[in-house]
Amino acid sequence: LQQMKEEAEKAGVAVLMGYNKNVCKYVRKTREFAETVPGSHVTFVSNNAYENTPESLGECFERNAEGMLKNMAIHELALLVSFYDVTVENIESVTADKEFSSMQTLPGPSGKEFTDFDKIKFTIKTKTGKEVSVAADRCGGTDSYATVTDANGEEVFRYWMPDEEDKKTVQELQAKYPTAMPYFFTQDPDYVTVKERVAKNTVTGEEAEGVATIAIAVETLRVAEYLTPVLMEQLK
Repeated sequence: LQQMKEEAEKAGVAVLMGYNKNVCKYVRKTREFAETVPGSHVTFVSNNAYENTPESLGECFERNAEGMLKNMAIHELALLVSFYDVTVENIESVTADKEFSSMQTLPGPSGKEFTDFDKIKFTIKTKTGKEVSVAADRCGGTDSYATVTDANGEEVFRYWMPDEEDKKTVQELQAKYPTAMPYFFTQDPDYVTVKERVAKNTVTGEEAEGVATIAIAVETLRVAEYLTPVLMEQLK
């Protein structure tokens, strides 16, 4: 990906990425609300709907062997890189929530063992004074959301994906594609937004607002590679 970024820069070509949560309604509304609360703290929460069994999680770990932070939680990390000044060089500290988090070593369908997080929560503080948290749970359900807490740690805002407006679309898609993973449906409106903004950028040159660039993607992967061993060490 780094080589692709360099080639694109040499050719003067903009490369845009499909990190759907960068354009999510719940992300935008959460960020806007947080700006109105002095001393606010944002937590982005991502859920999947795997069964909480060794068989289900073992299959998940093997099929997504790059690990949770490069897979499920990569979208949240892209938010941190895009909107919270998070880079490997700018991370002052990362702290795992040990009470929430869980790491397991499980055999996949091949019989080979894989070690990964089945759920993880952590807080990053940056050298430039920003602080933000991420939580991800493979067995947490189909919905993602974000919260805002005030300076006293009290939750003052929560916005879900999908919201009431999008739930009708989710129900229609579930009926049309009954064998697909449930979280595909909740994310469908956001991927439509990404595609529309990228298409408009291609045709008119108008900025694809919020859509991540390849530079964001490279840094996001660097952050994931940095965090994974740090968090695993904290959970031992």
